[in-house]
Order: sequence, then C-alpha cells, then structure tokens
Amino acid sequence: MAHPTQEVAGDERGTLLLFVEDQREALRRAAAGLTPEQTASRPTASELSLAGLIKHVAEVELNWLRMAQQKPNEHRRAPEDWHEGFRLGEGETLESALAFWDTVKDQTTGFVESLPSLDDEFPLPPAPWFPKDATVSMRWMLLHLIREFARHAGHADIIRETLDGTKAMG
Repeated sequence: MAHPTQEVAGDERGTLLLFVEDQREALRRAAAGLTPEQTASRPTASELSLAGLIKHVAEVELNWLRMAQQKPNEHRRAPEDWHEGFRLGEGETLESALAFWDTVKDQTTGFVESLPSLDDEFPLPPAPWFPKDATVSMRWMLLHLIREFARHAGHADIIRETLDGTKAMG
C-alpha cells in the first residue's frame, strides 16, 4: 500500500479511500502475530481488547455504509447490547472478525467508487447526538471513518505496546 502522504493526484475519492485503508491497516497491524488469548485480553485500564476493537470498527463501518446506502443494517445491535460489539462472542475469533471486516471493506470501497459524487448526501437517523433532520455527504462519511479508525488505532497501539512492547512506528 502507498503511504498515505502520497496523495492520489487529482483524485479526492481515491485519496480518501487511501486514508481509510491506512487506518484499517494500522488496526490490523496492532493485532498481527499475537495469540488469540493476547488479542482477546484487556491489559490496560480500559475494557478494550484488540479483537474487540477490530470487531467494533467492522460493525461501525457497516453501519455507516448501510446508512449511506439507505438500507437496513443486518448487524444492528439493540442499544442494550451495544457493549457486545467490543468483545468476541461465542464462536467468534479474531480471524472471523477480520474476515467480516474484509467483506465490509469491499462493500464500502465498491459503493464509494460507484458514487456519482462525494457531494451526494444521506440522512442521519434520529439520535440525541445528531442534529434533527441532518444530512451528511459521502465525503463526510469517509472523513468520519478515518477519524473513527484513527481513534481506535491509537487505542490498539497502546494495547499492543502493553502486551509485548511492540510500538506502532517501530
């Protein structure tokens, strides 16, 4: 993959997708080479694990994709089960979470590449944290995914360093 400072000249869509992918890869790298027990462990003051973070970001990406497509989210969680998105459930593994994320990534990329314009908008659902009747652009969604993934990549870096001393940029 190209380094994200290598802008795709004249291609805003390609550049944004490059930055989204860079942050996906940062999360994947944080879990690489660890045992299942390590990726499921919570070695910091937080309740986050590497496997849980990967499951969470895959579900978040799918949720934003379905909102942008204006389709129901087949993996939507009830509010009382929201915390389950941060840990592996019965029969789930890091590998299954990564495979699920790969399918979401492919769908997101295909959808974004097929858009007539990044200016196209979609409505945000009613929620206390969204303005009433708000819409956002596809561009905004990609920037939001970059922010979401980057935030959690930072969490993943701290977890990984706590587990075995591996530093993200080392």
